[in-house]
Amino acid sequence: MRVLLIGANGLLGRAVHEAFNAQGYDVVPASRTSGELVDLNDTDSIASLFQRVGMVDAVASAAGVTPFAALSELTIDQYRTGITDKLLGQIALVNIGAAHVRDGGSFTLVSGILGEDPIVTGSVAATVNGALYSFVRAAAIEMPRGQRINTVSATVFAEAWESYGPYFPGYVPVPVADVARAYVKSVAGKQTGEVYRVGC
Repeated sequence: MRVLLIGANGLLGRAVHEAFNAQGYDVVPASRTSGELVDLNDTDSIASLFQRVGMVDAVASAAGVTPFAALSELTIDQYRTGITDKLLGQIALVNIGAAHVRDGGSFTLVSGILGEDPIVTGSVAATVNGALYSFVRAAAIEMPRGQRINTVSATVFAEAWESYGPYFPGYVPVPVADVARAYVKSVAGKQTGEVYRVGC
């Protein structure tokens, strides 16, 4: 199983990489700063990535940026940042990458709990994650050549709790390794159009 992993050097990406390695997958790491370089804001960069990497069995994304600020302070440009990066960037991975994923292969995108259980300052993330849920469900009925698509939606990571815990009062954090296992489930399974919720 050859898997292209986007966002491989982040907290989640490193855990997903480790989980894929444990399954014996051949992982091709990619990110903005290391491995195969890619910028989700740039469709030419995404196209170049797939041309360099060649055919894969799966694409897994653990990347995407969304600004956080109070609703009264958020600008339209900040919404555009989240929509362009985390939403449209991942949609572009599917749009461009479908031709480079083998028959019956899969895409696993990253969304998050804020799509259905928002927090104060999380309007951009809530908007983007909710849109990702809808995109995955819609795309699943049209994916070519038996390809599948799912998204992993997790609550706040235990490893990031010290920094982000104050913004998530009452939430129960989960180990990032648990979230990584949802990626394995998505890649190894047969489901499509699913939102794999971890700690949600």
